[in-house]
Amino acid sequence: MELGVFSVSLNVKDLQVSLAFYEKLGFDVFHGDVAQGWLILQHGTTTIGLFQGMFPRNILTFNPGWDSQAKALDDFDDVRVLQKAFAERGLDAGQPIDPDSQGPASFMIVDPDGNPILIDQHV
Repeated sequence: MELGVFSVSLNVKDLQVSLAFYEKLGFDVFHGDVAQGWLILQHGTTTIGLFQGMFPRNILTFNPGWDSQAKALDDFDDVRVLQKAFAERGLDAGQPIDPDSQGPASFMIVDPDGNPILIDQHV
């Protein structure tokens, strides 16, 4: 079972201040919209998202169907398949996604320490 490309989504207080900090570490803006309060940054194979006012805390994020450059993959484990597999393993994967639907969808699980894990498919 493939979860998809991994990134960390950070809840930031000030998008511009955080951007300036991560640029000093060598990260470059890869995608996003400052006016909407979010940016995706990359440094080599490392991806982080900066999100101002969108999430209450930091989130581990997996994106099924994307490679590390946010390009659609031909072959991947659909988010619906992942959600069903997690539920069968006894994990609370939230409200089931309609198994007859296709395309973008997401669900969230929470680890034993309260860390949210977002499975977010965009294709």
